[in-house]
Amino acid sequence: QAMNMMESTISRFVSLINSLAGEQDYDKLIERITKETMDISGADGAFTYIVRENTGKLQPGSVQTRAEPIKDILPVYELQSDAKLVALLREDRRVVAPLESIVPGLGPSLGIDPAFARVIAQPLRNRMQEGIGVLCLLYDGRRMAEETDQSGRLAFIEALSGFAAVTLEGRKMLRMQKDLLASFVKLLAGAIDAKSPYTGGHCQRVPILTKLLARKACEAERGPFADFRLSAEEWEALHMASWLHDCGKVTTPEYVVDKATRLETIYNRIHEIRTRFEVLKRDVHIRYWKRIAAGEQREPLDHWLAEEWLRLDQQFLFVAECNLGDGELNRDRMQRLHEIAAQTWERTLDDRIGISWEELQRKERLPAAPLPVEEPLLADRADHLLFRTGDSHEDHEFSMKTPQYLYNRGEIHNLAVVRGTLTEEERFVINEHIVQTILMLKSLPYPHHLKAVPDIAGSHHEKMDGSGYPRGIHGEEMSIPARIVAIADIFEALTAVDRPYKKPKMLSEALIIMKKMADDGHIDRELFHLFLESGAALEYGHTYLPAEQVDEVQTMALIKSITGGGMR
Repeated sequence: QAMNMMESTISRFVSLINSLAGEQDYDKLIERITKETMDISGADGAFTYIVRENTGKLQPGSVQTRAEPIKDILPVYELQSDAKLVALLREDRRVVAPLESIVPGLGPSLGIDPAFARVIAQPLRNRMQEGIGVLCLLYDGRRMAEETDQSGRLAFIEALSGFAAVTLEGRKMLRMQKDLLASFVKLLAGAIDAKSPYTGGHCQRVPILTKLLARKACEAERGPFADFRLSAEEWEALHMASWLHDCGKVTTPEYVVDKATRLETIYNRIHEIRTRFEVLKRDVHIRYWKRIAAGEQREPLDHWLAEEWLRLDQQFLFVAECNLGDGELNRDRMQRLHEIAAQTWERTLDDRIGISWEELQRKERLPAAPLPVEEPLLADRADHLLFRTGDSHEDHEFSMKTPQYLYNRGEIHNLAVVRGTLTEEERFVINEHIVQTILMLKSLPYPHHLKAVPDIAGSHHEKMDGSGYPRGIHGEEMSIPARIVAIADIFEALTAVDRPYKKPKMLSEALIIMKKMADDGHIDRELFHLFLESGAALEYGHTYLPAEQVDEVQTMALIKSITGGGMR
């Protein structure tokens, strides 16, 4: 008989272990522990209290009966109170007592006669011997009275409580680690957004759009996404990837991201050019007075001085306009820029003193010219070239062509940028953030269900036709979550209201641009249609964009024209 009882007990204990091992949700785990412990110990009911650090209180975890679980019938206790359960937890003391003496008024709610309801209250302590809760098992006292020796039952319940405490502690630590990781991810994304006003809240809004579109895809009952579903683990990977899709921007120099003019580095070098023009104007003025002193007529010299100053003013105005980068630099403007650059000015001071060691090394690539020296008004000098160090990204999986130099700060080289303000080298530095994103994320030790995070996060600049970067992969090589992040990234950038360098697009304007991108094979056409037809675009607009930016009538008409009907 003893062997049979032992076999039954061990079997039920193993069943409890297997039942709890697969439960990942902390609150559901509390419910399962309460119910399984009630069943395995043969109790008539059970309830648990758990210490919640975020509230500093002893709060109900679960209430189980033989009939069905009951909610919201247990009181909440302050950890500093003199309540019986709090005292038991504080003193680490197990008791067998009438239920009314532990939690008054609970018996009728559990369907147990209060006159006979007995409770075994067992504190739960973790491996650090810290109180984490109380496990209470309810019995009909008349049944307990028939058993003269309760030591076996109490020992078994104590063993069960120890196992429950360790299980809860493990799940709690896992949850805390996940919460810490999620908070760190958001902290990093927030730091990237705060690094530059040009990114605004981009890293925080892309996850909203990503999850919105992914949810619409999972809800689709027809069409290409009718069978698309994401498991809880896949949702976690998508969440992390969308928050970290631009994490490589921490390596991008702010002055490159924020480069507002062609001559700008850490400061706008147009001020140096202006000073040289001022020197030329002073030189003209000095020659004017020398010619006066030599006896030339003043009136024609006044005319000559005015013309020379006007010529220099107009030349500087042209250089200043080139610096803005508003329009394209055509062949005629390029020729005029080189003609202006060819003028010389006289430098009489040593340009190799008072500078950093690194800059001095670049200056010493050429021997110093004896002073005074005539120098071009604008120049591409040897010391303007910053050599690249380290390995090339072409040695990895990336298809991006690496420029010869890390930076080329030549004045003519920068002023001659055909469109925009960025040189080839600087544009590579900015695009390189996605390379750094992939390298950074691939260096992390992921659990199995998060191994797709680097690919999802690192593909949002790829294009369906293979013309994107950094790997030049085609649409069929990208997962659906990766394509979703790409659409979210583009739509947020087009509609963002906190970019100081551009006016935000109206909702319909942004969608027109994205339609062309879909037609050109840059983004997933089917996902873009889902974005429109499911109402995701308007839903985001109404929730997160200013009312004046959401031109609903035009947007609705556009959606109907693209999808051939209304929204689902």
